[in-house]
Amino acid sequence: MGYDALLWLSFGGPEGPDEVMPFLENVTRGRGVPRERLLEVAEHYQHFGGVSPINRLNRAAIAAVEKQLAAEGLDLPVHFGNRNWQPMVEDTVATMKAEGVRRALVFPTSAYGGYSACRQYDEDIERARAAVGEAPDLVKLRQFYDHPLFVAAVADAVRAAHAELGDRPGIRTVFTAHSIPETADRGSGLPTEGGRRYSRQIAEAARLVAAEAGIAEYDVVWQSRSGPPQIPWLEPDIVDHLDVLHAQGVEAVVVSPIGFVSDHLEVIWDLDNEAAERAAEHGMAFARASTPDTDPRFAELVVELIREHLTDAPVRKLSDFPAAGCTLNGAPCAVGCCEPTKRPGR
Repeated sequence: MGYDALLWLSFGGPEGPDEVMPFLENVTRGRGVPRERLLEVAEHYQHFGGVSPINRLNRAAIAAVEKQLAAEGLDLPVHFGNRNWQPMVEDTVATMKAEGVRRALVFPTSAYGGYSACRQYDEDIERARAAVGEAPDLVKLRQFYDHPLFVAAVADAVRAAHAELGDRPGIRTVFTAHSIPETADRGSGLPTEGGRRYSRQIAEAARLVAAEAGIAEYDVVWQSRSGPPQIPWLEPDIVDHLDVLHAQGVEAVVVSPIGFVSDHLEVIWDLDNEAAERAAEHGMAFARASTPDTDPRFAELVVELIREHLTDAPVRKLSDFPAAGCTLNGAPCAVGCCEPTKRPGR
């Protein structure tokens, strides 16, 4: 059976000051996050006028994909839906149904596995179809952290960031990704399929990018942790790591947010503000590599993933790690894969 649309499924973000708190309440619903913490995060958004760049960047990426689809003679309308803010995925799937879409591919804007990065998109699909009723069949595309086009785009961004710092010795390359609880990371891969573990996928992507960019030494660190201090999360944090590098005598650093395909607010706050400010306090030169969704190869990548379904195009991967995905109507890849973390009292 063929496909007659693509659903671009993302996280979502506010596009004005009045939307910030309702958005954050959507993101944290059911998680018991204190309102004081929400107000603290809301200040980060208000620092940028209450606007996250993610919706704007998604629309630009969608336009690039539509252009690439047309150039390759593929008639596949693209629909945009979010998990946490307008356009909500439930509304988008309802529109798709009204327009007669019967079977669609789904591109989630995450390259990796894990609960929030993968399994929760399955849940988004399932929730949207249940809300609409008699909804289109939705087939989620696979993870792409080790796809040659993704690796090449990130590597070129790292090279460009190095060029910003000029010809100086000893520039340290640091790859960052969103931290998650250690228990969630241990639960994000089946025992026989350890390659699906989020932290291992991040490490593998960093290895591939460093090799492509010709970088022999690099670090993999984490950012944006949001949980209570008594729960261990993946470490070290990027800001703490800058302190360590300074103590080691490192005078310049390039930071690549390899765990993100787009400039979430967490990227521009945690890296362009907090990390950059800490580097400046230490007198360290600092450059942040761009995320790949603005690179023309990103649209090529998405269309190549689509072609795997439309024309049985070969699956291109640079590692032997599993690349989950291709799930139908929210059904998980495997029983027990990427289960949500159980919180105390639940």
